Amino acid sequence: MARSIYITSAEGHSGKSTVALGVLDTLLRGVERVGVFRPVARSTDEPDFVLELLLAHDGVNLDYDECVGVSYEEVHDDPDAALSRIVDRFKAVERKCDTVVIVGSDYTDIATPTELAYNARIAANLGAPVLLVLTGRESDQSRARTADELRQVAEVSLPELTLAHASLLAVIVNRADPDEIDGIVAAIAAVAHVPAWAIPEDPYLVAPTVEAVMGAVDGTLLKGDPALLAREVLGVVIAGMSMENVLPRLTEGCLVVIAGDRSEVLLAALTAHASATFPSLAGIVLNGGFDLSPVIERLIEGLDASLPIVTTELGTYATAQRVAQTRGKLTATSQRKIDTALALFEKHVDSDLLSTELGAGESTAVTPLMFEYALLERARSDKKRIVLPEGGDDRILQAAGTLLSRGVVDLTILGDEAEIRSRAAGLGVDLSAATVISPTDPELHEQFAVEYARLRAHKGVTVEDARDIVTDVSYFGTMMVHLGLADGMVSGAAHTTAHTITPALQFIKTVEGVGIVSSVFFMALETQVLVYGDCAIVPDPTAEQLADIAISAAATSEQFTIEPRIAMLSYSTGESGSGADVDKVRAATALVRERRPDLPVEGPIQYDAAADAAVAKAKMPDSKVAGRATVFIFPDLNTGNNTYKAVQRSSGAIAIGPVLQGLRKPVNDLSRGALVRDIVNTVAITAVQAQAVAGAGRS
Repeated sequence: MARSIYITSAEGHSGKSTVALGVLDTLLRGVERVGVFRPVARSTDEPDFVLELLLAHDGVNLDYDECVGVSYEEVHDDPDAALSRIVDRFKAVERKCDTVVIVGSDYTDIATPTELAYNARIAANLGAPVLLVLTGRESDQSRARTADELRQVAEVSLPELTLAHASLLAVIVNRADPDEIDGIVAAIAAVAHVPAWAIPEDPYLVAPTVEAVMGAVDGTLLKGDPALLAREVLGVVIAGMSMENVLPRLTEGCLVVIAGDRSEVLLAALTAHASATFPSLAGIVLNGGFDLSPVIERLIEGLDASLPIVTTELGTYATAQRVAQTRGKLTATSQRKIDTALALFEKHVDSDLLSTELGAGESTAVTPLMFEYALLERARSDKKRIVLPEGGDDRILQAAGTLLSRGVVDLTILGDEAEIRSRAAGLGVDLSAATVISPTDPELHEQFAVEYARLRAHKGVTVEDARDIVTDVSYFGTMMVHLGLADGMVSGAAHTTAHTITPALQFIKTVEGVGIVSSVFFMALETQVLVYGDCAIVPDPTAEQLADIAISAAATSEQFTIEPRIAMLSYSTGESGSGADVDKVRAATALVRERRPDLPVEGPIQYDAAADAAVAKAKMPDSKVAGRATVFIFPDLNTGNNTYKAVQRSSGAIAIGPVLQGLRKPVNDLSRGALVRDIVNTVAITAVQAQAVAGAGRS
């Protein structure tokens, strides 16, 4: 069992939550049950946003109340009694988990060494080594600290841990000067004699959202899309001058504070935001409590109805003061901040060394989260270019932001570039690393039309016909894959399955030796991942098609390091039943054995005999597959689709897919109800499939 870890800082505003999120994410990759615990909660009046952030992470299954030790008031009243209560409550969490990420107090009082000393006492009593977080900024946040200054902070802080008999595991300097990373690490390591890392300052992690600013000024949303309130405010412009002097001062992602009676400045800011010649704004705050005239409101509706416009009763000075004092928080709802924090942690902290220091070895179980992490790691190890045709869908843009920030794949997004980048900016999504291409791009459009006409000439398709066809995003994206401009395609969030896969069937075609395109779902159960097929494409396969599905599913499982043991499912096991449906499965099983004698396959077999060792021992005691099957092939789509949904709903399994198989190059379909997480997983799967295609080509 891995040791728990106590994350504490020597002073306030260190960004400890960023480090805690990174540690939690690291542990969840290899440990089944990871818990979180807050010995001293930030507040008794409102929820602790750090604890909410960690509890919202996939894979943590604890209730908020059980993860809190005591309040600040209890510590002040009787520190010893509070410590005893902390230990009792921690032990209750520890009993449920394999390891616990413990996050120390936040210096909500006046910062003194006594708070670090108390955190050290807690760590020692919980038997958890300390990960000490130092901040790379001065206490007033005005400037970055030098390596020598941080060394001095460490020299003052470390004796507090020693006096309390706390064990130091490692030191992380957060919000470090990006130009001084190596020097800072060397300076800290020299005095701490433990692993040391430094995470550079990132403006997005400390930037407040428009929603946070709205709360700070007691404002209300007058106009605009509520979804865009999540955008970070990267700067503030107080528009207390004429519009020709305000406009040059606008910067990307800034918030403009305008007196509510200065309608000409408001209109100028909105026009600048809507144009392609000025930076994109995060939002506008109208102060003073003035009502807009009806004619101005009517004009605003025609300029940009999505940009958040907040109104407040406060005057200009009070508004500016409150905006300036608003700090960004890493919360459970700030996806871009989460992506940025995890990407920084992965890049600058040696996760393998950290896991080793904590004793977190390899687990024999594979949880859904472990499987998803493995997908991302596999995709990241040999980055492929994936095309996303549905650039007009917010979910696609949000998933793209996550994939790019985590360095999983390279992306091409189809659509109007100005519209996509504007919408992404409004959503707070960074697509700067993405390529955006219009499906009417003159050069590619003509090239694709000529190629499509060549491929479909036997169907009477002319170049003129093809020019209309290839402007369709599915055809355009699939043609990119066909011509090697992308390694794979993911679509379907806003289109039907037929619309997504028809172009692939027309000119990407199937792998040699496979006559049909089919699908599988990865069913991520509590401690293992199974493969179910076909659950989405082929309604009533013949025996030959069923054999194709089984062989393709075995190849898919191997691509994702799942050892294939194939169960050809039916309502009877072995020779116990007869009838057309059973005979079809029996014939398909024989074809699989004939074509791929190396694959372990059993059929016909009932689900319980395939999955349950006890049932298998009674029904097929000599089988190498029964009771141990990993690949489940259903006799028809009706059975497969209903079974995967029943398992998903009744067991809480995560169904990842459908994953298309049998194509020469990967094209995958999304459910139109797909969540951002589903899109991220499907893109990663497509990238891994593309790696396999590239590997086969090299061999």
